[in-house]
Amino acid sequence: MLDEIEGTVQGHRDGHGFVQRDDGEADIYLPPNEMRAVLHKDRVKARIVRQDRRGRPEGRVVEIVERPEQPIIGRLLHEGGIWLVAPEDKRYGQDVLIPKGATGPAKVGQVVVVQLTEPPALFGQPVGRVREVLGEIDDPGMEIEIAVRKYGVPHEFSAECLALAKALPEKVRPADKKGRIDLTDVPLVTIDGEDARDFDDAVYCEPAKVGRGKGWRLLVAIADVSAYVQTGSAIDIDAYDRATSVYFPRRVIPMLPEKLSNGLCSLNPEVERLCMVCDMLVAADGEIYAYQFYPAVMFSHARFTYTEVAAILGNTRGPEAAKRKDRVKDLLNLADVYRALLKQRGKRGAVDFETTETQIICDDAGRIEKIVPRTRNEAHKIIEEAMLAANVCSADFIAEGKHPGLFRVHEGPTPEKKEILRGYLKAMGVGLSITDDPRPGEFQAIAEATKERPDSQQIHTMLLRSMQQAIYTPFNSGHFGLAYEAYTHFTSPIRRYPDLLVHRVIKAILGKTRYQLPMLPTPGEAHAKLAKRLASRVKAPTTKPQKATIAPTKEVLAWEAAGLHCSANERRADEASRDVEAWLKCKYMREHLGEEYGGVVSAATTFGIFVTLDAMYVEGLVHITELGGEYFKFDEMRQELRGERTGIRYAIGTRVRVQVSRVDLDGRKIDFRLVREGEDLTSRAMKDKGSAPVKASTKRSARHKAEAGGEPRSEHSSGVAVAAVGPQSAMQAFKSAVKKAANKMQGKGRKPRRG
Repeated sequence: MLDEIEGTVQGHRDGHGFVQRDDGEADIYLPPNEMRAVLHKDRVKARIVRQDRRGRPEGRVVEIVERPEQPIIGRLLHEGGIWLVAPEDKRYGQDVLIPKGATGPAKVGQVVVVQLTEPPALFGQPVGRVREVLGEIDDPGMEIEIAVRKYGVPHEFSAECLALAKALPEKVRPADKKGRIDLTDVPLVTIDGEDARDFDDAVYCEPAKVGRGKGWRLLVAIADVSAYVQTGSAIDIDAYDRATSVYFPRRVIPMLPEKLSNGLCSLNPEVERLCMVCDMLVAADGEIYAYQFYPAVMFSHARFTYTEVAAILGNTRGPEAAKRKDRVKDLLNLADVYRALLKQRGKRGAVDFETTETQIICDDAGRIEKIVPRTRNEAHKIIEEAMLAANVCSADFIAEGKHPGLFRVHEGPTPEKKEILRGYLKAMGVGLSITDDPRPGEFQAIAEATKERPDSQQIHTMLLRSMQQAIYTPFNSGHFGLAYEAYTHFTSPIRRYPDLLVHRVIKAILGKTRYQLPMLPTPGEAHAKLAKRLASRVKAPTTKPQKATIAPTKEVLAWEAAGLHCSANERRADEASRDVEAWLKCKYMREHLGEEYGGVVSAATTFGIFVTLDAMYVEGLVHITELGGEYFKFDEMRQELRGERTGIRYAIGTRVRVQVSRVDLDGRKIDFRLVREGEDLTSRAMKDKGSAPVKASTKRSARHKAEAGGEPRSEHSSGVAVAAVGPQSAMQAFKSAVKKAANKMQGKGRKPRRG
C-alpha cells in the first residue's frame, strides 16, 4: 500500500466522497463511514487500505490538515424540539445542529447561512450558529443569494472601494485628454445586445490602401478602465478579488462599481469617453497588415443592437436603414472587413462548430417564462471577428515588447483525449482522424466532412469534449481552437481583470516603462484548486523562441499566480451561473411534472442517458433502470448504451420521447422516464406509485449495478421501476399519483432527514 497522501475532500450527495490528490494521481474513495468525521472541502491526509468492488483505491482519513472557513447555506428545520439546518449543498452529507439560542431571528423553513462552531465527529453531527438569514426559499432571487455564498463569489464592494468610486468625476475633464489622440469626429459606434448596460467596445471601418492593394482601416476602441482604476487602489483590490463580472438571469454582479461599469467607463452614445484604440490595416485577404495602439478620447455616434444592424445589412433600403442612413455606409464597410477576416479564419483552420446557446427569460418575480435559443446573426459575427483581431494584435504587441503579461492560452488535446477521440472516430466509421500533433484544421475538416451525417451532433460534441479549457498564463503556448500563435484578452476591461492588466502592459510598452504587478491579496481556494489541477497537466514546452519566451523570474511567477487566480475565478463564475440556471430550470420543470416531450440524448453514461428537451432546452436523466427490462452496457468507444438482448442503442443525438417524472430542487436534478408506444396514462400512474408489474428479476437489477460500473444510486436517480407495493387497482394507483403530484405543487416539501 502507498504512504499517506494529502488532498482535498470532495463530498458526494449520497454520503460517500473521495480525496482529490495533490499529485494528480487517482483519487482515493472514501466510504460513508469515513465521511462522518470530515466535511466537503477539508484538507486531509489519507491512507489507502484496500481496493473497493469497482477497483478504486479506498482509504481512510488519518489526519485533518486544514478545515477552511466555509459558511454552510441551508434551510432551518425544527424536528422533535431540535433545531438543525439541512445544507443546500448535499455534498456536506450531514445536517448541522443549531443550539436553541443560536438561531437568531431565523424562522422555520427560512434559508440561512451557518457558521460552524463544532466540527463533525465519527459519532456526532457538526454544530453551528445562524450567521445570516437570506429569506424564504421562494423569494425572488433567492437562487442567486445562495449561489454567491455557496461558491464564495464576492458580492459586496468594500467601503473604501465605494468611497473612491464616488470621488471620481462624472464625465471626461479637459485635463484627462492630455496626451491622447482626439477621435471625437470619427463616427465610432457600439453594437451590443438589447439588454446590454455597459458598452466597452466601439468600432469603425473605412476602405484604405493596404500595401499596393485595397483593404480597410479598422478601429477597435475599448473603454480605458486603467485611466480610472489605479494599480493597488481599493477599486483595484476589489476588482482583482472578483476577477470577472458574474452574469445571472436578471442580475449581474459586476467587477467594477456601477459608476464605472455603467457610467464613466461605458462607451455610452453621444458622450466623450477615454479609450484605448487598436488601429489596424486589414488586407483584402483578411491578413492584418499593420497595427498600432494609442490612448484616445472618443465620442460614440450611435448605440446599435445586433438585431438592428442585421436588419440594416439585410435590407439597406428598409425602415431600419432609413433611420440610420448616416451610418449605413460604415456598417457596410464593417461587413466587408468581416468577410475578409472570415476568409483568413478559414485559411488558418480555426475551429468553428455551431452550438446552441440558450437564454432564460424571466418575469418580474424571477420565475422562468421561457427558455429560448440565442441566435447569432451577422452582426454578432462582425463584432466577434473585430474583437479577435484586436486581441491578436495586443498579444503580438506584448510579445514583441518583451514584457510579461497574460496570454489567453488554449492548448491542444491531451494524449488521453487524443486516443479516446481516435478510437471514437474509428468506431463511428468516420474516414478522417487526427495526427499525433494535431492542428486545429484537422478538427475543422472532420466537422465539415460530417456535418451532413445524421449523427453529426454526436461527432461534433465529441470533438468539442476532446478540447482543453483555456487559461490565463504568462507562458505563451498559442490558442489551439482559434489557430493563433499568440492570443490575449484586450477587449473587455470593464468585466475581466486580465483585460485590465493587458491595457496596463500596453501602456507601459508605449511609455517605454515597465508595469509592476501590485501586492494583491493572497489567491484563495479557487486558485489553489486550479493550481493542483494544472500541476498534473505539465507537458513538454511548445513555445517558439521568437514568441515571447520568458525566463521564470520572480516577476514572471507573480504573473503566473495572477493568471491562475483569474482562470480559477472565471471557473467559479461559470459554476455559480450554471447553478442558478439549474435551480431556475428545476423550479420551471416542477410545473410540468407528468408532461411528455420530445428530446435528444445529449450524453450517455454507465448509469443512464441525459436527454435535452426540444422545446425547452432543459436536460434531465433517464436512469439505466428506466430503459427497459434488459441489460444495457456502456460502450466507451462509441459513447453509447446498448441493450444486450435487443441491440437498442442510445447515443448522443438519439431521438427519444420522455415524461418528466421527478424534480429535485436541492440537488438541481431532473429525472425523465422513457415513454414507449402503447403505454397509457394509467400504467404510467402505476409506475409513479411503484406498482408496475415486475419485469426483471432482482438478480438482473443487481447485475445492472455491478456490470455497469456499480454506480451508486443517488438522489439524482428516479427510483428503481421494478419495486412493487401492495395490491392496488389501476384507478387507485392513478388517483394516488395525482394526489401526490398535487401535494408537491402545493409546496409541502420534503421531510427533513436526520444526520
